[in-house]
Amino acid sequence: MPQPHATARECTANRCCGLPTWIHGFAWGAILLVTLALVGLSRSGHDRNVWEGWRESRELRRPGYAERVYINDVFRTRANTWSNLAFVLVGLYSLALGWHDLRRPSPSGAGYLLRTPALSLTFGLACCYLGAGSGLFHASLTRFGQQLDVAAMYAPLLVLIAVNMGRWIPCLLLGRRRRSLTTWPVWIALVVVASVLLFFYKWFMSSLNVLSTLIATVVVCAVLDRFHASRKLDVRWLCWSGAALIAAVICRQLDIAGRFTGPDAWLQGHALWHLLTSLSLGCMYFYHRSELTTPMDCAALEKQPNNYNHE
Repeated sequence: MPQPHATARECTANRCCGLPTWIHGFAWGAILLVTLALVGLSRSGHDRNVWEGWRESRELRRPGYAERVYINDVFRTRANTWSNLAFVLVGLYSLALGWHDLRRPSPSGAGYLLRTPALSLTFGLACCYLGAGSGLFHASLTRFGQQLDVAAMYAPLLVLIAVNMGRWIPCLLLGRRRRSLTTWPVWIALVVVASVLLFFYKWFMSSLNVLSTLIATVVVCAVLDRFHASRKLDVRWLCWSGAALIAAVICRQLDIAGRFTGPDAWLQGHALWHLLTSLSLGCMYFYHRSELTTPMDCAALEKQPNNYNHE
């Protein structure tokens, strides 16, 4: 049967609402430092083609988005570059929460993500990687930047899939003595390997097909969660994530069609794509943090009698 929504009390107990103050301070303080560093970099390279010698992407001479291109500038497209800080902000929050989870006992009934801080840390790094990769592309409009941008889009989705796989298979019982092998290092290793391969083989595959497949996989996993008897997740986070993603796609397509704003407007459709997709990723992260469950851990499984016949 479909599971009911997590209550407000359960949500608070599970730490998906009401974050510690230091987490906000860390995330916004780090974003401020990054912003100041980028402002200094932008001023130091003003009216200079710092990207000379880099192989140009097609978008430099034939822009795919509406924003005006400034070839002799550090940030060749400004709004589309700065808006990638939203991904970094989501990543910083995830890193801080992962560190927070690592240094304290898991609350009673905590879900898989809270009990596995390494996956929060990995998701945080993946979001920061996406912000840096996409930011480099829109700042430089180079072929390497484009390759990094597209490959980085996949990383947070791969981590979300790894969270789901870890939830379904938290450990493996090996041998006659049923020794447990925790699987989260395996899932993280697979995320890293897949990210590297997707970077190197970016030009040999359709980014739209890969991205659509990963998003569809995340959606299917979320749907299956609603029919799992021992799990309860706050579906409101899932709805917000979906709504933000749909709005992001609309803004992006309007921008490509030249029907959003003019080339010199500070608000660009593709910049909103960055802001809204980062919001969607953040909501998906908190959707997984909202999990309440009573799973049997690996240690308990080890103690169960096995079915092997002893001689």
